[in-house]
Amino acid sequence: MRIAECATVLASALEQTTCSAPEGTLLGKTGDAVLRMASAYESDGRTFLSIDDPVNALAAFLYGLGWLHCGIASGALACSGGNSRCPFATPAERVPATHFLKLGEKTGRYARLLQTAIASVTPAPAPGTPAHAFAGQVLFIAGIYLENGSREASEGRREDALSCFSYGHGWLDAGVGSGLFAIHANHEIFTVD
Repeated sequence: MRIAECATVLASALEQTTCSAPEGTLLGKTGDAVLRMASAYESDGRTFLSIDDPVNALAAFLYGLGWLHCGIASGALACSGGNSRCPFATPAERVPATHFLKLGEKTGRYARLLQTAIASVTPAPAPGTPAHAFAGQVLFIAGIYLENGSREASEGRREDALSCFSYGHGWLDAGVGSGLFAIHANHEIFTVD
């Protein structure tokens, strides 16, 4: 998928997504926070595109989608759009050769970041609760995208690897921000106050 199309997918999903919980409630505040983060990364990605930085644009769009999809899966958000294009349905657009060094560095750094993030959290809700089960789902999804990204990187598809790592970290960071996890190490890598 072209990087500009990732921007369109995220922007379209944001337009069709609303907070599904009443304002001021725990889920309402969570939904609002997730929407703010996904919107901020959509804006950041467009800024990166405008200054010819496709590597950071790609990472920003997929990270924002991770946040948004986690919020929808949690029930804090509702998307009226139905089936939007999946950013993983086709390979990511290849960045120009002038950006290969940045792509390689960022892909490696994001692989380590996601691996560290997964190892740094544990589900906070009590076992047997729906929130604990959802925290397990978030960890599973983050782990799947770590594996997928590692496979893509080993096969030389660094753009696809970066997409996976960014998306998976978006899911995990949204889960942390929603209170689903206790952070036991590396607090600074998560988007929490």
